[in-house]
Amino acid sequence: MKVSVDTNVLVRAAVCDDPAQASIAAKVLADAELIAVALPCLCEFVWVLLRVYGLQPSDAAAAIRVLLAAANVEVNRPAVEAGLSVLETGGDFADGVIAHEGNWLGGETFVSFDKRAVSLLTAQGHSARLL
Repeated sequence: MKVSVDTNVLVRAAVCDDPAQASIAAKVLADAELIAVALPCLCEFVWVLLRVYGLQPSDAAAAIRVLLAAANVEVNRPAVEAGLSVLETGGDFADGVIAHEGNWLGGETFVSFDKRAVSLLTAQGHSARLL
């Protein structure tokens, strides 16, 4: 079966907070021929791990890297790596994904009211401007 996974499936598999659902999630992920993971799913995944479960950014990044290592997982890897790059330097995963995808769509400069996001992206060599 080829599946498009929802955030809650990834969360159950990663944190095992509900043993019954964690077992089901792990089986679906292990048995799937292909697991399609959309960018919004990963943005939600990181947010839930950090805000709901209180994990550290490094733990969230590690969880995504484990997912990326699975042979049956398909993601927009350049966008995910951009998100991880920002997350691992103290920013929001979603900001890195947004900046990357915006650039891919033709945007030349990331604009935001978020000082930290602009600073981190600028430090990584991206064109970013604080509004």
